[in-house]
Amino acid sequence: MTAIVGSRINRKKSQNAISKLFWQKIAPPLAALAIFLVIWQLLCLNPNFKLPGPIETITETWNPFIIQPFFDNGESDKGLGWQILSSLGRVGLGFSLSAIVGIALGIVIGANSLLFNAVDPLFQVLRTVPPLAWLPISLAAFQQANPSAIFVIFITSIWPIIINTTVGVQQIPQDYVNVARVLRLKGVKYFFKIVFPATVPYIFTGLRIGIGLSWLAIVAAEMLVGGVGIGSFIWDAYNTTTETNMSEIILALVYVGLVGLLLDRMVAFIASKVVAEQK
Repeated sequence: MTAIVGSRINRKKSQNAISKLFWQKIAPPLAALAIFLVIWQLLCLNPNFKLPGPIETITETWNPFIIQPFFDNGESDKGLGWQILSSLGRVGLGFSLSAIVGIALGIVIGANSLLFNAVDPLFQVLRTVPPLAWLPISLAAFQQANPSAIFVIFITSIWPIIINTTVGVQQIPQDYVNVARVLRLKGVKYFFKIVFPATVPYIFTGLRIGIGLSWLAIVAAEMLVGGVGIGSFIWDAYNTTTETNMSEIILALVYVGLVGLLLDRMVAFIASKVVAEQK
């Protein structure tokens, strides 16, 4: 009898937890989305409003862009699935390079106050340069679209990684440093026992900002360099503007936003696991 009562109590607690999760985390964004779609559709009732409504957008892009995201008719005539994967490939390479270089530079700069004072003003200037401003330089240097786009991702996302890693190293508690001196920790041991655990929250803050900037940069860069990619798809659709193409652009923007959200959540999830292990 006690086991049955306990089981019922646990089941009720589980149901309450699920209900609480739904009303606090799921229902509010769904309600906000529904309100946004209704307002959008109502605006489209105005003849002067030239954009397609949500119903029209779905209808015009259902086949093939929604139900066949991986169709391939050759060259750049591909589904949004391929376009996004191509962009993600560039982002993955450019962001990985920026993470490796940015973390290494951040640790070195943060550990040396003289070096920090020398390069910090330069970094503060360079980090404010818009992503597309780097594109002419990268095109002149690499002479090819794909390496140029990857460079734009790299140079755009590296600054928050360097800066946050530097701050993390500078914020290492003096007690940690004193313990390292007592234990005579040097080199690799000092890094993994003292530096990395103390700076990992700062590092992942920089990585989270950097991945968002990477996704922004690739979409903007691809609009100019062409080829296969979600940015190129949006720009090509705009240059051959029809009502149907406007629906394709809106759908592509929705995909861009969703992928950006997933990238941010992915880095945040990894950060939560790594930071938890360091505590």
